Amino acid sequence: TDFQRLSSSAMAPSRKFFVVGNWKMNGQKQNLGELIGTLNAAKVPAETEVVRAPPTAYIDFAQQKLDPKTAVAAQNCYKVTNGDFTGEISPGMIKDCGATWVVLGHSERRHVFEESDELIGHKVAHALSEGLGVISCIGEKLDEREAGITEKVVFQQTKVIADNVKDWSKAVLAYDPTATPQQAQEVHEKFRGWLESNVSEAVAQSTDIIYGDLYLTPHRKINSKWSKT
Repeated sequence: TDFQRLSSSAMAPSRKFFVVGNWKMNGQKQNLGELIGTLNAAKVPAETEVVRAPPTAYIDFAQQKLDPKTAVAAQNCYKVTNGDFTGEISPGMIKDCGATWVVLGHSERRHVFEESDELIGHKVAHALSEGLGVISCIGEKLDEREAGITEKVVFQQTKVIADNVKDWSKAVLAYDPTATPQQAQEVHEKFRGWLESNVSEAVAQSTDIIYGDLYLTPHRKINSKWSKT
């Protein structure tokens, strides 16, 4: 999913345009190298912050090949520093590979791997405490939207995240919905209202809230596009 901003009218002056490309479990060195070459050749406006999230095995590869102005994110991490957790990766390992961000709570982690709100909250707290920027994903399933409980679901998810964030300067919220862009914009506005009422007006105005949708590349489904509202 690429996450991106929906409309410039919602941007506060202190917030840059923020774009994240989530490559999910796609690609190998050859075609990822070709993709990186294309991305590096693109002209990115100075006021835009770009983050790429390659598969875990290629974090170091991507970090070395991508333009230095592009930040690298992991697609997941665990809630502790180290230990007997086969298959997991820690924030310290992510930083050691040169990445500075992590995506947590993606809909696929929630629904395919059945990660709970509580676990995601613990991951958010630990990643932030270890110095990573965190892109925290929230969003309803289609049946929840059709049942009219979108706000209940996403605000519950947001509360758990907010309870685990001490410093919002490195926290981004990513709405990964079943909604149309127009419906997503409405939810984004309500997110800011929720943050103002439950955290602070300053956090509501300064926090990046980005929107996720699918983007197909010629090489297959390799990017998920997230942009900011």
